[in-house]
Amino acid sequence: MTKSAKTPLNVKSEIGTLRTVLLHRPGKEIENITPALMERLLFDDIPYLEVAKKEHDAFANVLSDNGVEVLYLENLMAESIVDEIVRDKFIDRFLNESRIRGIGVKEQLKEYLEQFNDKELIDKLMSGIRTKELKSYKKISLSEMVKSNYPFILDPLPNLYFTRDPFATIGTGITLNHMRTETRNRETIFAKYIFQYHPRFRDFNIPIWFNRDEELSLEGGDELVLSDKVLAIGISQRTDAGAIERFAQNLFISEESFETILAFDIPKKRAFMHLDTVFTMIDYDKFTIHPEIEGPLTVYSIKKDINSANGFKIAKEQADLSEILKKYLNLDSVTLIRCAGGDPIDSAREQWNDGSNTLAISPGEVIVYSRNHVTNKILQEHGIKTHIIPSSELSRGRGGPRCMSMPLIRDDL
Repeated sequence: MTKSAKTPLNVKSEIGTLRTVLLHRPGKEIENITPALMERLLFDDIPYLEVAKKEHDAFANVLSDNGVEVLYLENLMAESIVDEIVRDKFIDRFLNESRIRGIGVKEQLKEYLEQFNDKELIDKLMSGIRTKELKSYKKISLSEMVKSNYPFILDPLPNLYFTRDPFATIGTGITLNHMRTETRNRETIFAKYIFQYHPRFRDFNIPIWFNRDEELSLEGGDELVLSDKVLAIGISQRTDAGAIERFAQNLFISEESFETILAFDIPKKRAFMHLDTVFTMIDYDKFTIHPEIEGPLTVYSIKKDINSANGFKIAKEQADLSEILKKYLNLDSVTLIRCAGGDPIDSAREQWNDGSNTLAISPGEVIVYSRNHVTNKILQEHGIKTHIIPSSELSRGRGGPRCMSMPLIRDDL
């Protein structure tokens, strides 16, 4: 079957009316975070799962109530196991990338997993497998005996509810990302199998602009689609400059309309983990921003150039951020709405809880966390319609509404 006119993916802006989005409802993987494992699993605190699920359901309901089709990662992946061959291949890849090293352990795990149906299997691999779950588990290798006090045979994936990062929809294709940390890299396996085998996607030969087998890292929280011609990508704690160049090479030789990538060199620290934690687009000419990045922010333009050896040319932009955005988005004026108005105390607190991380569902209409009340009021004063969702537990994972969503289809502007 050839690719039809109705593509299953289309994202050419951050603000076009959202039609289809991918979420993951937090599951038992959250209850497999322990204080000793928080740093390894990239958490600063442990969310209370029952409340986190209710908050996430409220998020999904806002989307559905506004006409957005909500798809769930766990369901799509279960539906992608179309036969026993695919199931077996998927389990092998997942266990191999989980670094199961002990002799015989992989075989014991595969035997344990055989008892589950496809949906249960996916839930189990996402939640992780505690050592005590395998009643017949025998430490028959040196590597397992050395790990005798470690509580998991298979580590959990608690960051999964941040569906923005493992892949990103760019135009009618995706970047299938190589994540910075070993903890998160297994998350991209799900996207690989969904786009290869799920009935909704498998017949469309979806372009992959960047693949998960690259050595350099690229994460979806750093990828913003500002228009059908301009992208913004963060050079961040999680995304390498070289990965952006590799992505640019692949994208610019395609038939997509994108002509420029603005590479934002942002501070490499936890509070500014991704570009979308400090900068999001909320209307044609309005953007949220954390005031701390305005001074040190350096922006490079990567422009499509078919006459150059690598397909693009790079220049350091000399203007401030407002002027750069006006130039590349053909705007007469730009409004940068500072997190909590730039107040040094309020902005630091609300930035920690993703006050600048909004999800636009149409131009000038966004979803935000309730706890960022100072920023939310300022957004409203600028004419932005805010859908406010509860956030006491979801926010403990250090990600906001944009982080928790991967748009698959938006209307073109």
